[in-house]
Amino acid sequence: MSSVRYELRGPTALITLDYPPVNGLGAALRSGIAQALERALGDAAVQAIVLAGSERAFSGGADVKEFGTPLALQEPRLPSVIAALENAGKPVIAAISGVCMGGGLELALGAHYRVARADAQLALPEVKLGLMPGAGGTQRLPRAIGLPAALEMIVSGATMKAKKFEGTALLDAVVEGDPVPAALELAQKVVAQGLPRKRIRDIVISDPGAQEALQAMRASVAKGSKFLPAPGKCIDAVELCLSTPFDEALQRERETFLALMVTPEARALRHIFSAERAASKVPGIPEGTALRPIAKVGVIGAGTMGAGIAMNFLSAGIPVVLLEMKQEALERGVTTIRRNYEGTLKKGKLTAEQLEQRMALLTPTLAYDSFKDVDLAIEAVFENLDVKRQVFTTLDSVCKAGAILATNTSYLDVDAIAAFTRRPQDVLGLHFFSPANVMRLLEVVRGAKTAPDVLATCMALAKKIGKMAIVSGVCDGFIGNRMLARYGAAVAALIAAGASPQQLDGALQAFGMAMGPCRVGDLAGLDIGWATRKRRAEEAGIPAQPIIADKLCEAGRFGQKTGAGWYRYEAGSREPLPDPVTQQIIDAYRAEHGIVPRRIDDGEIVERCMFALANEGARILEEGIAARASDIDLVYLNGYGFPRHRGGPMFHATLVGLPEVVKALQRFAAEPGAEAFWQPAPLLVRLAQEGKGFA
Repeated sequence: MSSVRYELRGPTALITLDYPPVNGLGAALRSGIAQALERALGDAAVQAIVLAGSERAFSGGADVKEFGTPLALQEPRLPSVIAALENAGKPVIAAISGVCMGGGLELALGAHYRVARADAQLALPEVKLGLMPGAGGTQRLPRAIGLPAALEMIVSGATMKAKKFEGTALLDAVVEGDPVPAALELAQKVVAQGLPRKRIRDIVISDPGAQEALQAMRASVAKGSKFLPAPGKCIDAVELCLSTPFDEALQRERETFLALMVTPEARALRHIFSAERAASKVPGIPEGTALRPIAKVGVIGAGTMGAGIAMNFLSAGIPVVLLEMKQEALERGVTTIRRNYEGTLKKGKLTAEQLEQRMALLTPTLAYDSFKDVDLAIEAVFENLDVKRQVFTTLDSVCKAGAILATNTSYLDVDAIAAFTRRPQDVLGLHFFSPANVMRLLEVVRGAKTAPDVLATCMALAKKIGKMAIVSGVCDGFIGNRMLARYGAAVAALIAAGASPQQLDGALQAFGMAMGPCRVGDLAGLDIGWATRKRRAEEAGIPAQPIIADKLCEAGRFGQKTGAGWYRYEAGSREPLPDPVTQQIIDAYRAEHGIVPRRIDDGEIVERCMFALANEGARILEEGIAARASDIDLVYLNGYGFPRHRGGPMFHATLVGLPEVVKALQRFAAEPGAEAFWQPAPLLVRLAQEGKGFA
């Protein structure tokens, strides 16, 4: 099948990009455009050329599947195609509708005129993949819309509607419908009136606010993107517009683009891009699986988690029944929801009318009978199996046939919970992360008997409410919290061995973690992990072996909520302050266990914590709890503050090199008194021996 369609509309050649789904500018499409352009220029009957895409997309930009392959560099490369358009001896008009992003927008910038549908989406989003525009975007866009506006678009990667650029040199006309008829009409006007073939490259920038905009953006990037090289390089490239000859600036832009392409940060961000698209493909769930309708949702528990869960559905326009056992608890939950929405209102991200519309979808109740017609019931009650038994037994008797019953448990056995009902096929885990109305991650826990349409319905619903849904099998802690236990064990051992909470947090935050583990513990509440460790010991029938964090809890230091944990906190402040009492508890623990503290450097802290995650991730993969390594990366990126520029714990291990990871784990496992989890996972060892990484 040809990647372009070529037809004559009177004296105008209409070249239509036809490379579904989004006219990605891979080698085939680039070649098709070049050949069609050459055909039009060689036909004496053709007076003008219109370049169009589909209603869905003019072009979504580069074909990311070709990155890092010979096809990406195969001629004609995109800069060559754009130069051919720009230097064509006949006027070229781009007709833009749908998505026009990245290389697609750069292609349109090479035309002499542009007509766009008002709602067309324009962007240069390369920075989101750790890159920068590499086919003239940093040079042509500032000339078309002004340097400050172009700088903002390029550094943020933000998408804008075409209507915003009406009246600028970017667009010669903005229309409400199909832009092709308007582009054909403009083509004939240009020919009839002998209008010049305008080249954006010939525009001279004269903007007194340019330097100020560049300085402000540099300050912003230094503060917010310190781990990523691309935003700063974007600024440098845009600055070239002011004084560097156009062709030289293009060359420097291209050189920087190619250099960024091979950076670990860009590789990580491209990995995330691919991972997010793979996550929705669930093994054993055929495409086209019929979904169950979800018109009303019930949430049991109006605490912080239950209220946050309810907000996800209210914000998506889905009615919610919110259940509590006591009126005061119910009122607190409703107040929490309203207060959260009012906070969004104050930020200008919600109107008063929208707030009231969402609140009107909420039905508070004290009776399970209100759940008779819900399509999905989600419990967010105390993390105790007996409490879950009571809830699910009641739901089983009250909810209609075909209703999906979900648990928000963080650790407990979803299959055991499903067994409390007579409909285990309708039961699964929907593990939201706190605050549930903010955090993007949703672990969808597939029980042994969960029906395929139940899983497919919840994956689709997750997308509707704006969540990144990752399917997990059943095990203690699922994907994220199971790995977190190993991360926590590595942290505990490092503090016992000689590291301080401040050093640990500093080392991991310098690595890029949003917050160090001791600060996270204080924020979440150290008593949560304490209760989990005691539960696991009880289930295993062995005495609990307290770690330093447990000693803090025994002293009533649960974190921010008690004013002290690993750190101390002044009244009304969340600023962590070093506390001599913490050091006394650490010293006492070391003395009790005969530990002589040693010097630990930051590199060892990062290595132990990251490799503990990757090793447990390998076990999770081997057991089939996660379908793919990239799913594990997405869990940590979206739920645990893992730095995006590192790509996730599994990707990071691959970049380090799995043989190096295995050697380090073997070294840790050989230390006196080392815990068994340091033994390298068999999958990790096998991949290292085969010279592979986590796919």
